[in-house]
Formats: sequence, C-alpha cells, structure tokens
Amino acid sequence: MEAKAIAKYVRISPLKVHYICREITGKQVDEALSILKFTPKKGARVLEEVLNSAVANAENNLNLDRDNLYVSAAYANDGPHMKRWRPKAKGMAYPILKRSSHVGVEVKEKE
Repeated sequence: MEAKAIAKYVRISPLKVHYICREITGKQVDEALSILKFTPKKGARVLEEVLNSAVANAENNLNLDRDNLYVSAAYANDGPHMKRWRPKAKGMAYPILKRSSHVGVEVKEKE
C-alpha cells in the first residue's frame, strides 16, 4: 500500500527542493522528518509539511503503521512561471522567470 501527498503551486524553484528530496528518499519516516527539521532551507519546511500530510493519509485512510513507513519517492516538478521584466541598458528588457513547483511525497509500508 502506498499513500501520497502533493503541495501544488509552491512559490520556490523546483531545483532548490529537488536537492532536499534526494536526501530523504528511501529513509524511514521519522529519520526523514529529523533530517528535514534540521535542514536550514525553505524547501525543507515545505517538504516537512508534505511528508507529515502523507503520513497522516497513510495512518487515517489506509490504516498503515507509522513505524513501518518509509519514503518511497519525493519529487519537485515544475509549476507555472510568473514572467516579469527587468529594465536593461539602451531601453532593452531582460526576462525574469519566477518559478513555482509541485512538491510530492509517497510513503510505503515495509513488508
């Protein structure tokens, strides 16, 4: 059985979150939460919320035991970009892409 949770349209670049996703994939849930708690990044706070939601989904909806859960997948996909312009020399404009991401976590129970 597998439970998952997704946070959509999070206003952070997916690249910044993806580095933290690689750290927690394959870890036990409690170990992953302690890693996220002591990681001083904004993406870690977002991932911590999503992981807590996935664990709650597993416990309440699928009746899985929290002690046997591990993070099977954590990902940060591209969301829509906000397009802005910055003035440059000689009347030109420079595009700025303010990125957003869809952050997801899947937890499974060990057999």
